[in-house]
Order: sequence, then structure tokens, then C-alpha cells
Amino acid sequence: MPDDANGAMGFEGRRVVSGRSGEVLRAHDEVSSGSGEAAGDDLEHTGETRNQKLQRNVGELLQELRVAQAGVQILFGFLLSVVFTDRFHEASGFEKVLHLLAVLLTVAATALLIAPAAWHRLLFRTGRRDEILRVGNRVVLVGFGCLAAAITVTVALIAKVVFGPVAMGLVGGLAVLLFGLLWFAVPGMLSGDRMRRGGH
Repeated sequence: MPDDANGAMGFEGRRVVSGRSGEVLRAHDEVSSGSGEAAGDDLEHTGETRNQKLQRNVGELLQELRVAQAGVQILFGFLLSVVFTDRFHEASGFEKVLHLLAVLLTVAATALLIAPAAWHRLLFRTGRRDEILRVGNRVVLVGFGCLAAAITVTVALIAKVVFGPVAMGLVGGLAVLLFGLLWFAVPGMLSGDRMRRGGH
């Protein structure tokens, strides 16, 4: 009998312990589930956290700017070198004004397209990636507009010098159409397409 009593008490004890362990495990699961939901709120569709997505987007922005800056540097070098040629001194006042306008637009594009890289270098330790990305995106779009305008004025000036004012108008209009379509209209159409598909 003592052995049976001890066995029964041992069984009851194990059941109590098991019951308490189950309660603890359930409580732990509830906490873990809550934490998982909170973490899930911070996860994007790509499986990244918000901070990881910001890091990736800033890196992609800076990588894109390297491509644009190469074009700006080539154009800026060309415009500066033209000033020191004999032909430039024989140019009309209108042609010199167009050249100066192209230079100023290129300077503006240079400043705007390099600004996000400078901000990232100065602020990357302060955790301001969100602001860098938001403001930097707008600044870069304005920089692209200045770059497109600078290239348009430059090719129009070249057409004016080589073929005359009619060619300047045609080439300038074609450049405006090309940049407006490829750089701004097409992305707008793609964005609208995606929004319509998302609505369905």
C-alpha cells in the first residue's frame, strides 16, 4: 500500500508539474506569437525589416547616382573645353548665352545629383536614412530634369552652330520629346499600370 500511495502521489505530482509546464509553455507561445505579430508588422513583403529596406533603398539610390554623375562629368568637361577654342570667341551673343545656360544647368545637375551622397556621408551615423531617402529622391528628380535640360540646350547649340536656327529648333524639340518620354512619361505610365493591377 505505501508503494501504491507513493506511486499515486508521484503520478499526481507529475501531472501537476506537467499542467504547470503546459501553462508556462502556452504563456510563452502567446508572448512569442505577440512578438511575432509585432515583428511581422515591421516586415515588408520582401521579408525585410523597415531598417533593412531603407538601407537597401539608400544603397540603390547612391548606385543610380554614380551612373548619372558620369554623364554629368562628361557634359561638364565638354562645355568647359569649348570656352578655350578659337571658334567660341567668334560665336554670337545668343550662342554664348545658350552655352552659359547649359553650363549653369550642368552645375545645378551636379550639385543636385551629388547632394544625397554628401548627406549620406554626413548623416549615416545619425539614423536619418528615411529623411535622406525621401528628400534625396525629390532632389534627384530635379537633378535629372536639370541634366535633361542641359543636354537639350547643348545639342540645340551644336545644331545652331553647324546647321542654323531651324536645325536648332528641330534637334532641341526632339531632345525634349525624347527625355520627357523616356525619363518621365514612361515611369508614370508604369506606375499607373501597377496601381490599376493592384486595384483589381
